[in-house]
Amino acid sequence: MDDTALASIKALGAELTAIRRDIHAHPEMGMEEVRTSALVAEKLRGWGLEVTEGVGKFGVVATLKGRGPGQRAIGLRCDMDALAIEEATGLPHASTNKGVMHACGHDGHTTMLLGAARYLAENRNFGGTVQFIFQPAEEGRGGAKAMLADGLFERFPVDAVYGLHNDPQLPVGHFATRPGPALAAADGWVVTFRGTGGHGGAAPHLSTDVTVLQAQFVLALQTIVSRNIAAIDSAVISVGAIHGGSLSSTNVMPAEIVVGGTARSYMPAVRETIERRMRELAEGLAASFGCKAELVYRRGTDALVNHAEQTEAALAAATALVGAAQVNGKADPILGAEDFAGMLAARPGAFVFMGNSGGGASSKGLHTPNYDFNDDAIPYGVGYWVSLVHQELGGLER
Repeated sequence: MDDTALASIKALGAELTAIRRDIHAHPEMGMEEVRTSALVAEKLRGWGLEVTEGVGKFGVVATLKGRGPGQRAIGLRCDMDALAIEEATGLPHASTNKGVMHACGHDGHTTMLLGAARYLAENRNFGGTVQFIFQPAEEGRGGAKAMLADGLFERFPVDAVYGLHNDPQLPVGHFATRPGPALAAADGWVVTFRGTGGHGGAAPHLSTDVTVLQAQFVLALQTIVSRNIAAIDSAVISVGAIHGGSLSSTNVMPAEIVVGGTARSYMPAVRETIERRMRELAEGLAASFGCKAELVYRRGTDALVNHAEQTEAALAAATALVGAAQVNGKADPILGAEDFAGMLAARPGAFVFMGNSGGGASSKGLHTPNYDFNDDAIPYGVGYWVSLVHQELGGLER
């Protein structure tokens, strides 16, 4: 990217920072983005883009055609939703919506895509079409699925689609991604064990004890990864909740106990093995204790798999912006999840991480009450999107 373009993007910094902090101060949960989507649509229309609201309920799509020849189209996607976390940053622009905050940087993601839309609307020196996709409900409420079900790519055709997420462990001005599996499939599971319960002091021998059963099950879960999954394949199974009995009646053995958690994997075969072995262990152990077991296994977001050609385009765009020394094209996959995976299953594309670390709140972990997006990263996100458009759709002399 030339210095003139970068300087023009940096000149938008104060305006974009104000937008970002306004969104941060008014966070909305997934499928509740009434104010956010309205703000996005208003800004886009004011900059002269063709805007469609209500895609997948609260999604917004803006269409921009370049002034050069070309029939190709690409999609640039960001997420708009916040999380159910009470903010503890104490910042002037902290959340005004009690119990809800932008703890994952989606306020920054939205702002950077808005900045790219504004810049490109004023500098249409590319050929083809850009679809700016502002997605609701990335955080587990099915926003990508809702937009796809509402005909996203049929109504707004693209040859490739791209996504981006901030990384508070990566310095500002750095980018990282990889071809192939980059983020994991994220599943939730709940096992309910049922027995007879009974008196834990006087007659435990007359009861079927689900507490010991669940303890054996939690330990046995660890054998799935260590003994049923090949060592070269990655998987995680974690217990996040155990409910049973009453602390007001600790001499009573409960008749029912519930165990729940998460499972992460990259490969479909590994995912199948986890669900199958979890069911076999629950039911087999329950039978050996004279109890019953019921497993509810909910498949969530699929693994996010970057396409090779589009990953190369993303890396080239980042390199043109910041130089090869600040771009990592062989990043390790992570076991976090991202529902952009659904869009990559529908169209070729790539997902990248961009640096957000700058000390203070921007270096706190995602999904924590002390996190805040680093505004110094905004020009790099805007610049990446602009560089990617020129990488994919070409550029014209001014």
